[in-house]
Amino acid sequence: MRPEHLMLPANRGFIVFTLLLALVLNLFPWGRLLWMPDFVALVLVFWNVHEPRKSGIGVGFLLGLLTDVHAGTLFGQHALAYTVIAYAATMLHRRLPWFSLAGQMLQVLPVFLLGQLIIVAVRLASGGTFPGFGLFLQSVACALLWPLADLALRAPQRRPLDPDENRPI
Repeated sequence: MRPEHLMLPANRGFIVFTLLLALVLNLFPWGRLLWMPDFVALVLVFWNVHEPRKSGIGVGFLLGLLTDVHAGTLFGQHALAYTVIAYAATMLHRRLPWFSLAGQMLQVLPVFLLGQLIIVAVRLASGGTFPGFGLFLQSVACALLWPLADLALRAPQRRPLDPDENRPI
């Protein structure tokens, strides 16, 4: 049996930093790699699951508008998708921590797929072409990165397992 970590509350500044870092990663010109994950969606879902009061639907909307401006897509397309996945992640925030990391990956995969479906539906409704089913590999990549996101984004919140008398916490 592995010991459980006591978690400190997440720092709002760290949440903002990770969301902006994810936005910068999405802005890189990755080329035509269909399997490249949507880092903003991944970090947005993560924080809406673990800290729903410090991040939320409005943050998803704002990041979506910034993504739309950068990508030159129909204005509001990513904003709608990020808003819906932020809402879905908030709905999962009580249930998801009870699962193992593999179970969490299976629980968040439909959330990422829903975001991709919204983007494709808006694209098709505005007269665009269907990009192919390879686009949904992005959602699978996000789900596969979930354990790494959990490890990296929750690292500053973990208390040490062996308390030291000289440390204040």
